[in-house]
Amino acid sequence: MPLVEVSMAQGRSPEQIRELITRLTDAVEQAVGSPRESIRVLVRELPATHWAAGDQTLAERDAERDAARAGHGDGARR
Repeated sequence: MPLVEVSMAQGRSPEQIRELITRLTDAVEQAVGSPRESIRVLVRELPATHWAAGDQTLAERDAERDAARAGHGDGARR
């Protein structure tokens, strides 16, 4: 019984999650020949405050990006 686990930041629609599950199931079925009914897919969505890369959470990165777009985060504009 193949088990596929996906962890990602929150923010996708239920339709996108459903599509992901279908495509992963299709891929496992095709790649290893498992029957669909034996394939398990787990999708974990984490808050942006609980996902980090380079010691910066996704929430911090997004806030920094938004501030820069607004002209407040690059230090060059005043």
